[in-house]
Amino acid sequence: MTEPTAFASPDAGFAYFDTLANVSPIELVGLWQGKGIASGHPMDGVLENLGWYGKRFHADRRADALLFRVGGRRLVPVDPAGLPVRLLFRFQWLGRSGAARNLFSHLLRSLWAKAPVASVRAMAFRGQSSAAMVYDRQPITDHFRRISDDQLLGLMCVEGDPRPYFFTLQRVAEDAQATPAPEADH
Repeated sequence: MTEPTAFASPDAGFAYFDTLANVSPIELVGLWQGKGIASGHPMDGVLENLGWYGKRFHADRRADALLFRVGGRRLVPVDPAGLPVRLLFRFQWLGRSGAARNLFSHLLRSLWAKAPVASVRAMAFRGQSSAAMVYDRQPITDHFRRISDDQLLGLMCVEGDPRPYFFTLQRVAEDAQATPAPEADH
């Protein structure tokens, strides 16, 4: 299967998601580069505007839910607890603006996560059990299905909001440069 670049509607995204194979939590371990899929969701383009890189899953079933690129190659894990997710949904144009990108770059240091901020487990969703990432301090769950061995389709669900946000994850090799900033730098 090929990676989708857009869905005409959330229903089209769900239809594609439902055709994909399940993935187990252990298969997620590693570094993944993310890319949003336009579907009419308020978050379309927001994460990319802010410099989102992807996610990192650890063998202990913990996860760095949001990794952002800083200074070229350094990846910084962000604690989403301080992000105004519902506000971004309401004022979506703001998240895609240059002002938001500039403000986020200045706030990034204060948002750095000191430890993984989500857990990974198998969860039932849309009639199948597959890997999901549950945020610790936000009412958000990301559900995953397999496009290929090294590519996943993700679907972010925010409790109380029926609109899904779709994204892909592509497995990438870890390297010495692609690690979180050392504790001393926080």
